Amino acid sequence: MSVNYVCKHCHTLIGRVEGSEIDETRLGFHLLTEAERHEYIKVHTNGDVTVRMTCDFCTEAIQMHPELSLLSSPLQ
Repeated sequence: MSVNYVCKHCHTLIGRVEGSEIDETRLGFHLLTEAERHEYIKVHTNGDVTVRMTCDFCTEAIQMHPELSLLSSPLQ
């Protein structure tokens, strides 16, 4: 099983955690609401997980240009 952290804006792979002992509690997923889980976490049929988040580059760009947050994919 692997957990892949991917930027929801530019789709860059931010990081990956692999191992058989990964669980939702250790990753902090249990702290998310059901709506947050639905928005940020996707579990694939093979057991891998993709977590959508914002990378540092996109965070900085959106902070400098807040209007970018109105677009669905501001930094393709």
